[in-house]
Amino acid sequence: MTANRAFTAAGLALILALGAAPARGAPAIRTVDDRNREVVLAASARRAVTLAPHATELVYAAGAGGYLIATVRGSDYPPAARDLPLIGDGTQPDPERVAAVRPDLLIAWQAAPAEPLARVMDKLGVPVFYSDPPTLAAIPDAVERMGVLFGTEPRARAAARDLRARLDALKARYAGRRPVRVFVQAGLDPIYTLNDSSIVSDALRACGGVNVFGQAPVVAPQVTLESVLAARPEAVLAGVSRPEDTPRNLAAWQALGLPAARLGHVYGIDADALYRPGPRLLDAAETLCADLDRLRR
Repeated sequence: MTANRAFTAAGLALILALGAAPARGAPAIRTVDDRNREVVLAASARRAVTLAPHATELVYAAGAGGYLIATVRGSDYPPAARDLPLIGDGTQPDPERVAAVRPDLLIAWQAAPAEPLARVMDKLGVPVFYSDPPTLAAIPDAVERMGVLFGTEPRARAAARDLRARLDALKARYAGRRPVRVFVQAGLDPIYTLNDSSIVSDALRACGGVNVFGQAPVVAPQVTLESVLAARPEAVLAGVSRPEDTPRNLAAWQALGLPAARLGHVYGIDADALYRPGPRLLDAAETLCADLDRLRR
């Protein structure tokens, strides 16, 4: 067991020394997280730590960014998040750095990486909220719950209303349009994709798209070029880091002989917006829907 995955005796002592007793007298704040756990806070969070970039974005969307005191590498949006102290990465958060900032709330994503830290937080009475919105419709719900945790409900509700209105308009606009078969590219060398349980596929469905590997038995399966060709996608969707990655990706698929690529139907969307289950996924979905609709013409 590595030092990053377990607490040393000194590290645990530091956490215990820095831990603050919960406030008393105020009504408890209660909500349910994405693992269906009830999360109870003695008072609105004022010193929170996020363990995933999407959680950071949700907190800012709820009007509570000023109450974040630390986050993980990769939390770079909105720009103000880049000034937050770092406590490691999302897969191996540094427990002693977390202790040093004295949080009153920990917002995690995947259970396994957060579990060692969460156990200690539990002993100290620091609530742990797991955030993992599974669908587009769950994103405004997540913003509202952040508002509950931080006591910023009016701003959070307004942001959630805007997100829901955009999502409703998107679904209404593309309802009944001809389905478009899409290959979701999660990797090219080797080739990986995503199945229908991913939130990316939910965005695709909102546009009238059909994930050609939607029924794959695992979330992110490796597939062969032959299976992609046999699936006959009309378009390829990929998350990209830079705008120039899209023409390179198009050229790669053209060289591999994909008919959709010969027609130019390889689309790239900012990877952070596309893969993070946060508010910017609505931006990505709007872009994706417009791309697929042009293909229908």
